[in-house]
Amino acid sequence: MDTVNNGLNSSLYWQPETPEVADDSNQKLSQEDFFSLLTEQLANQDPTAPVDNDQMVAQMTSFTMADGIDQLNTQFGDFASSMTSNQALQASSLIGQDVLLQGDIGYISEEGQSISGVVISEETIQNLEITIENETGEIVRTINAGTQAAGNIEFNWDGTDANGNSMPVGNYVVSAQGKISGESVQMPTAINRHVDSVSLAASSQGIILNLDGDVSVTLDDVIQIGG
Repeated sequence: MDTVNNGLNSSLYWQPETPEVADDSNQKLSQEDFFSLLTEQLANQDPTAPVDNDQMVAQMTSFTMADGIDQLNTQFGDFASSMTSNQALQASSLIGQDVLLQGDIGYISEEGQSISGVVISEETIQNLEITIENETGEIVRTINAGTQAAGNIEFNWDGTDANGNSMPVGNYVVSAQGKISGESVQMPTAINRHVDSVSLAASSQGIILNLDGDVSVTLDDVIQIGG
């Protein structure tokens, strides 16, 4: 059977309107929805048992509180996002700097580099001795610091052994021991580490500092910025 084409573009004809289909993307009741429900409730109430004023006030109060809490949660969420962004901006300024962290591991990223930090003592200490060990547990250098007053006792190891040879790249363990009131004690230490980059982690962790030697710590672990 032959077909006939009248030469008109079918897209130019009036097209029937397609009703929008709700996608259930917004399931929250607004204040307008609440008053519509309240008006419907009043219009269909039993004339012999009208709605109690106290009950109506309680309903309105409950809705107002729920709506206020929802808005407050939204504002707190925006505030938390803003705080995280500000922290990230501040933390980015630490890239390339040294931060002081409590611990005993230092890292040499190239020959000739030094390791610095502090020995933490609450009392005057005598015969303070700072020992540097390599990753195999071999002692490569011992620093005799003598008697030191209480506080953060700064030290700096130049990265060489007892013969002046530069030590290779790697981790080094720093330990400190001395005598307080004639008794030998092991002292806690804090080491300066270099910040290579900054990462944003989950909200429970906050800002993560990525240090030389493939070590990561949180911003809260930092005792002091700058060596």
